[in-house]
Amino acid sequence: MFANLKDLFNALTDAPAAAAKAGGPDHALQLATAVLLVEVMRSDADYSPAERTTVVQALRDKFKLGDDEIARLMELADATSRDAPDLYSFTSRLNKGFSIEQKLRMVEYLWQVAYADGTLSHHENHLMRKLGDLLYIPRGDFVAAKQRGRAAAGVAEPESPAE
Repeated sequence: MFANLKDLFNALTDAPAAAAKAGGPDHALQLATAVLLVEVMRSDADYSPAERTTVVQALRDKFKLGDDEIARLMELADATSRDAPDLYSFTSRLNKGFSIEQKLRMVEYLWQVAYADGTLSHHENHLMRKLGDLLYIPRGDFVAAKQRGRAAAGVAEPESPAE
């Protein structure tokens, strides 16, 4: 099991031989996706079980993985997230592997994680803006994905200030 996890990590860092052993670009794309979801989950001071559940559900929906595969992916994503110096290697993997529609769906999942605990912290909002820029999501599409993610998380839209 640990050899497989190491192979997946090496695949993410563009080691071609490891990528072939680990199942190629699909595994690297899954890991990059999972790392970004975990980053959003961990971006505020305390993350809730609801956020972790939302990450697991997003991975299940996106990749149609079994429970054991998701558990291993989450374990690796958590470790990789803690050791990652930046987000570029993960977002660049998604930019290469996903269409704009797939990236927009990914941003919705990220927003769902951010809103899973019922609130959006300043850290989560900052990270989401950064990820939107790194994924080259047009601002209008980014805002629409945010609204869809918030609605999917069951969080009411904030009231606009009275004029």
